[in-house]
Amino acid sequence: MHFDLSDLRLFVHIAEAQNLTKGASRACVSPAAASARLKALEGQLGSRLFYRGSRGVELTSAGETLLRHARVILRQVEHLKSEFAANGTDTVGSVRIFANTTAVTEFMPEVLAHFLSTRPGVTIDLQERLTRDIVRGVVDGSSDFGIVAGPVPDVGLQVLHFSTDRLVMVIPVDHPLREHSSIAFCDALDYEQISLHEGSTLHAFLRDLLEQHCHPLTLRIQVRSFEAMCRMIEAGVGVGLLPESAASRHRKTMRLHIVELSDEWALRERSILVRDLEALPGCARALISELKLSGSGGSAAMLSCA
Repeated sequence: MHFDLSDLRLFVHIAEAQNLTKGASRACVSPAAASARLKALEGQLGSRLFYRGSRGVELTSAGETLLRHARVILRQVEHLKSEFAANGTDTVGSVRIFANTTAVTEFMPEVLAHFLSTRPGVTIDLQERLTRDIVRGVVDGSSDFGIVAGPVPDVGLQVLHFSTDRLVMVIPVDHPLREHSSIAFCDALDYEQISLHEGSTLHAFLRDLLEQHCHPLTLRIQVRSFEAMCRMIEAGVGVGLLPESAASRHRKTMRLHIVELSDEWALRERSILVRDLEALPGCARALISELKLSGSGGSAAMLSCA
């Protein structure tokens, strides 16, 4: 088989857009040319890649297989270009990261500011994703590495632990729970809960947690950021489950009280997920080193960890 990289890129664009016309536009080719190239690719593989419908296209099982491999191939080509562009240094290249909410909002801005200040030739694509999507993205090659907290499923990835994440209950300063130095999570379920928006990793974690406690997910309000959560808590709207780093930061400017949780799951390991660390470009390996150094407290871009 002979694969043309431009055909693989076109295929990936169409698959991600779930629409031939939109995918062709992203690849800067006409829909007619895209259709012809797609048929030629299907003929070479001897397999149908898409089901065509009135609303767009849907991948077949063969298409899912090709998409998984095509993403890996194209990312490796980009890495190869980056490696040779800077003679293998870590000063040039692009890195795509899938990370949970806490990473995106709490510590990655400081880490990336420090990292990028000395590497003007490096670009970063940081995307907030659910844990299952982070794992899937690293496995199928659509992300160079992922950042998660808590248990990691055994799917053949390299797992690099780099810091600790503690979840706490944040309450108004005059709340009845303030008399306790530590509580079990179930003790807070009788109070109105405030959460991040649906689609955030913390919301997904809270939903799964409540299902384990056989308690319905009844939220008073959902907001878009940890700061908004803390403002609602300060105003007395309810209580909320937050990472201790975020709660401690916002307590400096708001009237909040932090109560530790006695549940074992409240203390979680933060981990970096990679397919193969040595196969990553120099800039990605350097960023991972920066993250690990920050997690141990040795970088100017210090992570705020429990």
